[in-house]
Amino acid sequence: MELSDANLQTLTEYLKKTLDPDPAIRRPAEKFLESVEGSQNYPLLLLTLLEKSQENVIKVCASVTFKNYIKRNWRIVEDEPNKICESDRIAIKANIVPLMLSSPEQIQKQLSDAISIIGREDFPQKWPDLLTEMVNRFQSGDFHVINGVLRTAHSLFKRYRHEFKSNELWSEIKLVLGAFALPLTNLFKATIELCSTHANDATALKVLFSSLILIAKLFYSLNFQDLPEFFEDNMETWMTNFHSLLTLDNKLLQTDDEEEAGLLELLKSQICDNAALYAQKYDEEFQPYLPRFVTAIWNLLVTTGQEVKYDLLVSNAIQFLASVCERPHYKHLFEDQNTLTSICEKVIVPNMEFRAADEEAFEDNSEEYIRRDLEGSDIDTRRRAACDLVRGLCKFFEGPVTGIFSGYVNSMLQEYAKNPSVNWKHKDAAIYLVTSLASKAQTQKHGITQANELVNLTEFFVNHIQPDLKSANVNEFPVLKADGIKYIMIFRNQVPKEQLLVSIPLLINHLQAESIVVHTYAAHALERLFTMRGTNNTTLITAAEMAPFVEVLLTNLFKALTLPGSSENEYIMKAIMRTFSLLQESIIPYIPSVITQLTQKLLAVSKNPSKPHFNHYMFESICLSIRITCKANPDAVGSFEEALFMVFTEILQNDVQEFIPYVFQVMSLLLEMHKNEIPSSYMALFPHLLQPVLWERTGNIPPLVRLLQAYLERGANTIASAAADKIPGLLGVFQKLIASKANDHQGFYLLNSIIEHMPPGSVDQYRKQIFILLFQRLQNSKTTKFIKSFLVFINLYCIKYGALALQEIFDSIQPKMFGMVLEKIIIPEIQKVSGQVEKKICAVGITKILTECPPMMDTEYTKLWTPLLQALIGLFELPEDDTIPDEEHFIDIEDTPGYQTAFSQLAFAGKKEHDPVGQMVNNPRIHLAQSLHKLSTACPGRVPSMLSTSLNAEALQYLQGYLQAASVTLL
Repeated sequence: MELSDANLQTLTEYLKKTLDPDPAIRRPAEKFLESVEGSQNYPLLLLTLLEKSQENVIKVCASVTFKNYIKRNWRIVEDEPNKICESDRIAIKANIVPLMLSSPEQIQKQLSDAISIIGREDFPQKWPDLLTEMVNRFQSGDFHVINGVLRTAHSLFKRYRHEFKSNELWSEIKLVLGAFALPLTNLFKATIELCSTHANDATALKVLFSSLILIAKLFYSLNFQDLPEFFEDNMETWMTNFHSLLTLDNKLLQTDDEEEAGLLELLKSQICDNAALYAQKYDEEFQPYLPRFVTAIWNLLVTTGQEVKYDLLVSNAIQFLASVCERPHYKHLFEDQNTLTSICEKVIVPNMEFRAADEEAFEDNSEEYIRRDLEGSDIDTRRRAACDLVRGLCKFFEGPVTGIFSGYVNSMLQEYAKNPSVNWKHKDAAIYLVTSLASKAQTQKHGITQANELVNLTEFFVNHIQPDLKSANVNEFPVLKADGIKYIMIFRNQVPKEQLLVSIPLLINHLQAESIVVHTYAAHALERLFTMRGTNNTTLITAAEMAPFVEVLLTNLFKALTLPGSSENEYIMKAIMRTFSLLQESIIPYIPSVITQLTQKLLAVSKNPSKPHFNHYMFESICLSIRITCKANPDAVGSFEEALFMVFTEILQNDVQEFIPYVFQVMSLLLEMHKNEIPSSYMALFPHLLQPVLWERTGNIPPLVRLLQAYLERGANTIASAAADKIPGLLGVFQKLIASKANDHQGFYLLNSIIEHMPPGSVDQYRKQIFILLFQRLQNSKTTKFIKSFLVFINLYCIKYGALALQEIFDSIQPKMFGMVLEKIIIPEIQKVSGQVEKKICAVGITKILTECPPMMDTEYTKLWTPLLQALIGLFELPEDDTIPDEEHFIDIEDTPGYQTAFSQLAFAGKKEHDPVGQMVNNPRIHLAQSLHKLSTACPGRVPSMLSTSLNAEALQYLQGYLQAASVTLL
């Protein structure tokens, strides 16, 4: 695409159409942009538009499109074409920083993100002048420009907070500190001076405080991995200024908004974070500054109101106290009983209250409420911080703290008892207090793993939790119901089993509650209870104990999906999946109605898939229905196909990318259930599965390979007779996969199935070409993963076609090739093969080469006979060699560009491990002994003499053991 006005005009028109609400106009425009994004100059056209277009909406749209384009294509993935040509890359890096700095804020943010994506890949090696270019802009004195630089630096450096330590990371941080730490410190001091100069100018203060927030964030990122020498030397400057900013109050910066945090709150929150970082990680160096920070933050907590806008500030301030109080160094600051009482009274209890804003979220924004409360994304809520502070104080002062709070809990419960309908919030706070007091250690998977001995959890459960859940009206006091259900969930390991069994019908009942939070919690609690382990690795709650509730449980779960706001509720769908898994054959009578409801749901969500977890559990539930039913009645597979194929066809025709990998897995499961020939409905689909476009998407590859394997296992003869013209297409797929380091193992899975199941005559003409392709790949890029797969393949070939056929095909490609493969690949590398079945295939294949291949006995290959036997005994007896050569960049199978639908393996569509030599050979060691015996009968005297001359003593000893176990001798 040329950088012409005509192209700019075309691009403008298509970008406009992508904003159209009508999908008939929007989708073709998106497809057009997708089709041209590979063209040279495309990104430069976008940058030109966002700089020169007269329409603001086009500028913004171009900037978002550009950022997403960079996100998808900048990263260079091994084995895949480079999606952005080099000249475009150079031009983008040369122009993007000045363009970003001169753009309005809305566009600046998008370009700043794009710079950080490019920087993630290219900085510092391929973009060495980025830092200098940024630091030089600090001199400009223009805070619009300076904030642009700071924002970009923040998005570039914030990954230092969660990267693993490595030499590469250290040297990058060192480089950044060298160029950035001093200018940043000078900018910090200058900005603070400007704040006092402009103390009465609200507009200037807003800009300056935006800069200070970004500077404080950068301080956190640059200090996170370790305490840099520069910051240690300049701690006085930073900490004194941070402290004075914490205590600063400027009327001009206060906002009237009760919800949204203002600049002052955001800055103070970040400073609390920075102080907590130093108190936790660098306590020795921070010691002199700590007491004044504790005082300032304490005063802040006592004087800050309950409005939502202060939530982040209050929670960060409490988190600071929490991180300080659990460190032995600072224990003395909290020892006094009055201090403890004061903290409990003034900080913890007020911040545990259920406020009007929480009530609003509970009712109107339940999804967000659940995410925070259940999944622990409530890091910045006051309650969570107060809870952490209780836990921190209990580390050294468990007795006194439990004592102080027990008094509060009792008085709160008494208040509630006086007038429940008015005072229910007191009980909510009491439950929360008990929970935070009792839980010492917790995991998502197991609930509470360590509890405070001083709190009687079962007694509290029976007296205060159960009564709420037993009341007939499931819609009364929804917050308390949710609290009660959450209590069961959290303390499921501490409450005795009989109490859990009493709770199950109550939870099933609450699946009907109108409140989204309540019925979601009920579903989640049931799902968690069903996964608890009892003795002998079985589930704690058994299918027999659930028998009386099966019907009402299934009815209420599916009914819950029809409640407003829960049509795609992932917790309910996960509970359905877990219920199927626990109850097994008890659900068979309900399957017809269940599968109808699941297919209707599948059809509905396939129109616009938006909840990945929900979709995943839905497909898992479909797989479980199929498995459980067909295990009891294999013929039922037909009725599932009848129910599902119509929806599957629609998903494939409409190219619903998110669902296609799932559909292939379910189809594999169904096809594997068939015992005889492949039904014609599957054969009709077969040619479509070989279309190259399907194989372009990484997420499709594993399930598609498995589906083709199922076709080969069940219908190789049908393919050979009725679809022989499709065999080249099948091998084309193998050829594409084998060329990729990330997917070559999938190519081998397919090839092994072709060799194992296809009638020999149908693949004869292609065999030599297959081997040539494999050798070309070995020459071009030999990786450990490839060699392991290659070894399994040649041994499987040997088992299927015979050792002589293997030797002949190698030597037909190039004379003496067979010997080279034995010497250079099989003998030195066989130890690397892993996996029971894989090792067994290799053992049986090598045994055939040793005992059923005449050239091994009387040609120049004979010298390799004993080393090969030695390698085979090593495969049996030595530990697996799992070393990987240093120069081999380890290719992660999952490492695919972010925007593609990654492959999600369905646990309940799992495939049984297939053993191609299972029928033939049970114990490969005995098999080796018997085969050697047979060989020695055919040529007496040869085998013992070859063994005695060159097999090492240890291997010989093992071999004697095999011969004894097989009750045979060598002649």
